[in-house]
Parts: sequence; C-alpha cells; structure tokens
Amino acid sequence: GSGKSTILRCLTMLEQMDDGELSYLGEYAAKSENGRCVYASKEKLKQIHHYFGLVFQNFNLFPQYTVLKNITLAEELLGKEDLKAGKEYLGCRNMHAAREMIAEKARALLKNVGLAEKESSYPCELSGGQQQRVAIARALALSPDILCFDEPTSALDPELTGEVLKVIRELKTSDRTMIIVTHEISFARDVADTVMFMSDGVIEEMGTPSEVIENPKSERTKTFLSRFSGND
Repeated sequence: GSGKSTILRCLTMLEQMDDGELSYLGEYAAKSENGRCVYASKEKLKQIHHYFGLVFQNFNLFPQYTVLKNITLAEELLGKEDLKAGKEYLGCRNMHAAREMIAEKARALLKNVGLAEKESSYPCELSGGQQQRVAIARALALSPDILCFDEPTSALDPELTGEVLKVIRELKTSDRTMIIVTHEISFARDVADTVMFMSDGVIEEMGTPSEVIENPKSERTKTFLSRFSGND
C-alpha cells in the first residue's frame, strides 16, 4: 500500500497521472501544463511503448495459447502492421518468413529462461515459476530498453521464487535497465544499483543498496528493515 505498484503503473502508462512529468530516453510521454498532466500524441506514446516491457505479478499469460504463441503474439501483430504498411519486418517482405524469424527468436528466449522444452505447453500445464519465466521471455521478445517487474515473485512459494530471481539476476548482465518492485530485501541489496524505499505514497529514501539497506537515514526505513534479521 505504499505506492510501489502505482508508480510502476504510471511509468508504463497503465494509470494516468494527475500531475508530474514522465519521459523515456529523453522523449516526454507526459508533462505538467497549467496544473494538470498532458500526455503526448497517440503516435508518440505508441513509439514510447516500445521502449519498455512489463512483467506482472500474476503472469497474465493467455490461457488459450501455447507458451511459444504467448511469446510471439505481440511481435507477429507488429510485423503484420508493418508489412501491411509496405515496410519490411526483420528484413522480411512477407509474414511467413517474418513469423519463422519471430519463432526462432522466441525459442532462443525460452532457452535463456530454461524452458526450451515447454514451447508447446499451455500455461495451465506449467508451475507458477515456469509461467513467470514465460512472462519474462514474452516481455523480452520486443527487445525493450527498459524492463519493469511488478512484484514478480509475490504469487510464488519460496522454492519457485528462487528460480525466477535467478533469471532476473542473469538479465542484469545484459545492456538493459530494469525497474523492479519487490519485497525481497536481500535480492534488492545484491542486484540493485539504486534502491528507492517508498512509504505512504512518497519516496522516503533513495540511494545505493549500501546507503538505503545497510545504513538507512530515515526512521521509517529503519523501522521497516528492523523486521528482517540482519536486514535479510
């Protein structure tokens, strides 16, 4: 209830802001004008949407599609749109060739998250941890510059949490920004470059993991972290 998911939903434009500014890679998505928040044009927002991917708490996979189709669906729709407009997609001039390249990329992503053998499975046949890893692969399919996670382990038991956090750790090595809403304090301490602690809808404290988690200045942050033995 501190506002973590709300701020992430504002960043990914699932919620409309009342005030403030939002920009991605120097391009504004929203800014304050005369006391209210004005968003960019639909065309500009569509372009900005390509900058980020979002992994939800509860996976949000399409139950009627296979694992592979869940990952390829969004890119296939983009490919059809470009080809219909007379453009090439992935260097292809027809959807059949483009679809093969999209599927090849999706299979590589599944291999990266340890699910190469599950491409023909349906979400109901997977564990929660496996579904979340498919959701991560789906978010990566459009090669976003910024990857957002909204409490990616909150719906998982401890054993499955570990396998998802392992995948996220491995993504840290890639040239990509990640924004992660999490209660996993030790994970945040080990992985994050910058930590923001939120309370009652505001950013209470922000800094490096050492500053915020190991040596907090805010009394609210200290009280929260005191619930964890050894800040763990």
